[in-house]
Amino acid sequence: MNAKFALVTGGAGFIGSHLVDRLISDSWKVRILDNFSSGRMKNIEHHKDNQDVEILKGDLKNLEEVEKAIRDVDVVFHYAANPEVKVSTTNPEIHFNENVVATFNLLEAMRKNVIKDLVFASSSSVYGEPENIPVSEEAPIKPVSIYGASKVACENLIYAYSRLYDIRATVLRYANVVGPRLRHGVIWDLINKLNRNPRELEVLGDGNQVRSYVYIDDATEATLLAFKNRKNNFEIYNIGNEDWITVNAIVKTLTETLGIANIKIIYKPVAHGIGWLGDVKHIALNIKKLTNLGFKPSKSSLKAVEETIKHIANEL
Repeated sequence: MNAKFALVTGGAGFIGSHLVDRLISDSWKVRILDNFSSGRMKNIEHHKDNQDVEILKGDLKNLEEVEKAIRDVDVVFHYAANPEVKVSTTNPEIHFNENVVATFNLLEAMRKNVIKDLVFASSSSVYGEPENIPVSEEAPIKPVSIYGASKVACENLIYAYSRLYDIRATVLRYANVVGPRLRHGVIWDLINKLNRNPRELEVLGDGNQVRSYVYIDDATEATLLAFKNRKNNFEIYNIGNEDWITVNAIVKTLTETLGIANIKIIYKPVAHGIGWLGDVKHIALNIKKLTNLGFKPSKSSLKAVEETIKHIANEL
């Protein structure tokens, strides 16, 4: 693979910053574009003096800024998005603008500047509430959140551009990615609540929600494996783990890892035991397509969660 200069949108975010680390360790040159709305300079400040890393503060909603950022790159890793699924319930416009409009502008800039390779961070949320888990890449697309719907819209835009303008696209549907620098999702939410009140813990949902968790190092490994092994102009891969756990298992691991006893658990379910409107009760991904390329997660869902709790506790 000759491509060695990448633009990483959202490169100061959680997954994006770890991807930047991995690309740099693999001898790539990297340009980061981030508006720092959810991304943090702290995630990438260790690259500030690296001549192979360029950090741009800019917004994908501004087409001129995108065209400036995209010049001369070989590959675009598109990780800029608003990561909070819950936001789409109260303010759907955020996910439309941050995900759909931003992706359209990026594709237009790629078309105009003849950039041919794209890796897109999609989400397991595109599947909505599947009848059975784990779901494969061929499963029906039925999102139940605006966030999930915005990711579907982005995938469809990318597919059309790949057909019309010969853009080679790798679409990655991530399960719950966890690890150091994580600043959203259930683990972050629970740790913050415990910091405020170590005697009481509010759990959104009935605790029986099922999720698959993949450690960030495994996720970046899978990302590059999928990119390098893409056979077609438009290829979709699930990125997740081979097992799954409940929210209750996370709560148990959290209290044991942090050494907290005699805590009062308060469940806040809505509808059929979910945590909020647009939440999903059971979701886990079939990753056979990825394991056929040689991918093997180094940590189980539970181990990934445990390691993440330790890292976040230390960071705080």
